[in-house]
Amino acid sequence: MSTAQKPEVWQRGPVPGVPPLLQPVAHALLQAREEVESLMHDFPTNYLWQKPAGVASVGFHLQHLTGVLDRLFTYAKGENLSDPQRHWLASEGKSFESERPVEELLNRFHAQVDRALQQLAATDEQTLTDFRGIGRAQLPSTVLGLLFHAAEHTQRHVGQLFVTVRVLLTYPRLDKK
Repeated sequence: MSTAQKPEVWQRGPVPGVPPLLQPVAHALLQAREEVESLMHDFPTNYLWQKPAGVASVGFHLQHLTGVLDRLFTYAKGENLSDPQRHWLASEGKSFESERPVEELLNRFHAQVDRALQQLAATDEQTLTDFRGIGRAQLPSTVLGLLFHAAEHTQRHVGQLFVTVRVLLTYPRLDKK
């Protein structure tokens, strides 16, 4: 059964090992992974960094999907960002040398979703309302707030990615701005 014929992830039952209160986060991340995989199938590499009508590039969205999951899940663990995470953030939206950049970005996103699912499985539901500070300013949030926002933010960028891919593939001349 292809992805198009399957019910959405949340309609397929619980994700094994993930606590009940975190099932919606797991479902959203798995749905995002499936949609990104389908959307990027045979995507032309020459469109990866183009910004149709000045919107964010497909490459940016793929980098950001990976990076934002990593950062928000790091904060949910009560940790600060590492130097490699800060470097990744600074590089979002910038092209890089790779023979297969689309595949590389997809693999990075898939691996990040896998790490997120492992963290969800290891999260004690009793900690969901625990305070978590965001960034150097330690803006207030909770474990659940960060995990929910990670899922919501991921879904938002998948939607933006969908539109950008559609525009590029339908109106390739808009790629000049």
